[in-house]
Amino acid sequence: MPALLEIDHLSKAFGGVAANVDISFDVEQGEILGLLGPNGAGKTSLFNSISGEVTPDEGEIRLDGRRISGLGPVACAEAGIARTFQVVRSFDSMTVLENVMVGAFSRHPGTHAAMRAATDVLTFCNLLERADRPAHALSPPEKRRLEVARALAIEPRIILLDEMLTGLTPTEAQEGVALVRKVQARGITILMVEHVMEVVLPLVSRAVVLDLGKVLTIGTPEEIVHDPEVIRAYLGEKYAPAA
Repeated sequence: MPALLEIDHLSKAFGGVAANVDISFDVEQGEILGLLGPNGAGKTSLFNSISGEVTPDEGEIRLDGRRISGLGPVACAEAGIARTFQVVRSFDSMTVLENVMVGAFSRHPGTHAAMRAATDVLTFCNLLERADRPAHALSPPEKRRLEVARALAIEPRIILLDEMLTGLTPTEAQEGVALVRKVQARGITILMVEHVMEVVLPLVSRAVVLDLGKVLTIGTPEEIVHDPEVIRAYLGEKYAPAA
């Protein structure tokens, strides 16, 4: 059986600058897979290819064995891929409920059905009490949860979380971790970008580490934290163990 998501020798460049170079890895059904790397490693560029916002120059992306690379964001969402963004993208003049209904309409064309689905998701994300508030009035951690709620409203098979926990206080980050675990418990596969390893490694079963657009290593959290090349990429040469 194929993995749920397969990235096969993917490369993407912008104006001659290589953002991703020959990247290959799989994401198994129900897994939380971390996508790690320092700033500029190519993490968000890869998310943009997976979610259909850009078309890879080379390689292929498959969801449940079906090629989805190059289909565009609408087709990728219909296939079951949802995402959040590193910089929160909400419809600030709309209410929290209306924001989530935007996602729900993709599966529930009728207004009442979309409202019911959005309400269920807001309850799941602990945002129901904010349903009638404008999105711009939410706190930063609430805005992060709103993005997750809108993504969940399309009833995805896999959700791409782009630095969902970045910039949060320790307490807020723990609440975010709890939400990620709840999403996984629903049977939804998760691919999450973070650059703070201490936050993401306790969550994931495996991690893919990118550096300068290439896969540096793939492994379990234990393997990742002891990999000399990962230590060099994150902390610098002087922290790497002697050969």
